[in-house]
Amino acid sequence: QVQLVESGGGLVQAGGSLRLSCAASGRTFSQYAMGWFRQAPGKEREFVAHIDWNGGSAYYADSVKDRFTISRDNVKNTVYLQMNSLKPEDTAVYYCAARSSPGGSPSPLQYAYWGQGTQVTVSS
Repeated sequence: QVQLVESGGGLVQAGGSLRLSCAASGRTFSQYAMGWFRQAPGKEREFVAHIDWNGGSAYYADSVKDRFTISRDNVKNTVYLQMNSLKPEDTAVYYCAARSSPGGSPSPLQYAYWGQGTQVTVSS
């Protein structure tokens, strides 16, 4: 089992950057693929990015490709989401999630463990 705690959200102007962090408890972090998802008010939770167990492979939603970068540090038990060129439509609560598999998935149903979320607000 793994517990996840996100941090790094906040208010930023359009065009700005933020880096989200997700710290995981437990000694088996490297056995999990990790994902980032987001949920805006009145909308369903949507996929943002996922990364495999050793960081060798990452996949992005089209809406964030070339602007966001997911990475992980298996020594620090942390996964990151670097967000650049932020847009007002990126405003949402961002969640990290862990999947009990070496490879990630864009489906939130494939992830058993979730953090509490961190708010990202992008002003125009």
